[in-house]
Amino acid sequence: MAKSAGTHLVNAFRGGLIGTAEVVPGISGGTVALIVGIYDRLIISAGHVVGGLRRAVTDPPRGRGLGDAGAEFRKADWPLVLAAVAGMVVTIVLAAKLVAPLVEDHPQRTHALFFGLVLAGLWVPYRASGKRWSPAHYLLALAVAAVAFVLTGLPPTEVAPHPLIVLLAAGIAVCALVLPGLSGSFLLLTFGLYTVTLDAVNERDIGYLATFALGAFAGLALFVKLLQWLLLHHHHLTMVVMTGLMAGALRALWPWQPWEGEQRTLLAPSGDVAVTTGLIVLGALVVAGALVVERRVASGAHRGYAYR
Repeated sequence: MAKSAGTHLVNAFRGGLIGTAEVVPGISGGTVALIVGIYDRLIISAGHVVGGLRRAVTDPPRGRGLGDAGAEFRKADWPLVLAAVAGMVVTIVLAAKLVAPLVEDHPQRTHALFFGLVLAGLWVPYRASGKRWSPAHYLLALAVAAVAFVLTGLPPTEVAPHPLIVLLAAGIAVCALVLPGLSGSFLLLTFGLYTVTLDAVNERDIGYLATFALGAFAGLALFVKLLQWLLLHHHHLTMVVMTGLMAGALRALWPWQPWEGEQRTLLAPSGDVAVTTGLIVLGALVVAGALVVERRVASGAHRGYAYR
């Protein structure tokens, strides 16, 4: 029982880290999910949930819909999903109040920390691919990185928060949430809806949030099944693409940028170089330490199993 409760708390903490990442423009919740080791299980479980909902809606006339839907729902890792979602919801609300102002007041230092985290986190999908990379895989990752690099360099725009625009933006942003490398918050910033969405969270604007949630659910339902299929049938190639996405999207986290303007120009290191570089190293060390602990825990669990 204590072990189970501890596992739930760890998964809620992991979900909290994912939720915090989604509030910070430039870092993807999917990236953090990969780094903390629950990305595959979350996506595959989400795919089963979407499949169950689809069968419940489309199959009842044949009298098998509810049974088939229940079978799909039971395939999801519900303890992990519920704990992670609970952690995400709580931290999104808290981060909108605490983390977002910190990013706005100290953009260079906060982005330096996240840059180090994601830079070291590139090892996670690279290792998780499970197979040796060929030259073609490196070229594919490089091409994907180039596309992500261009996308993250697009300047922000200003659009009116019309319900149809909010629906569309939410659907696209949630795809970025589950796709490592691309940040949902960063895309909202590009659409000109980042501040509007944060204000809606802080002010409990139910109408806006409901519209946003509907668009996010629609986008998730369409995209997550594709990701689920890719992870189950083409896991190695999917990890190659995700490594490229994460690498190219590092542009959005480069600490030396003109944060106060609309241009996303990459600048040479200047000003507070020592502290900024130190935070990059700190972020990388945090991920490296987490990976070492994870490996030792996994190794200990394997040895314990072998002695039984």
